[in-house]
Amino acid sequence: MSKYKGKLNRQFPAKISTTAFTSIYILHLLQNYDKMYGQKILDTINQQMGTRWKPSRGMVYPLLREMEEEGYLKAWWDEPDKRSIRYYRITDKGAKHLENMKIKYKSSFKDALKIVKTAIDEIYGGKV
Repeated sequence: MSKYKGKLNRQFPAKISTTAFTSIYILHLLQNYDKMYGQKILDTINQQMGTRWKPSRGMVYPLLREMEEEGYLKAWWDEPDKRSIRYYRITDKGAKHLENMKIKYKSSFKDALKIVKTAIDEIYGGKV
C-alpha cells in the first residue's frame, strides 16, 4: 500500500476529495458549454453518469459561489429583478485552474481506476 504522511493510505479508491472531483467536473462542463445554471449542471452530471453518481445541491451551489469568488467563474442573473436563474461561464482564470487540477489529479484518477479494476479482476475473475 502507498504511504501518506508516514501512515498507510486509507483513502479509497484514491487521494481525491469529492469536493475536488466535483469542482473539476463542473469546470469541465462549463468549458464545454457556453453557459449553464446550477440545476442544468446537476442534470447534466446525472445524465452523463447514468444516475450512478450525482453531487448534492448542497455541494454544487456553494462550490459555484466559491469558484465565482475565486474568479474561476463569471455569474449573472437571467432576470436580475426576479433572481430566478443564475448562469455561470468559465473564465480564463478558471480554465487555467482546471488545467492545473487535471494535471494534479490525473495520477489519482489512474490509481482509482487501477484499484477498482484489480478488485474486479480478483473478486470476479474479470467477469463483470
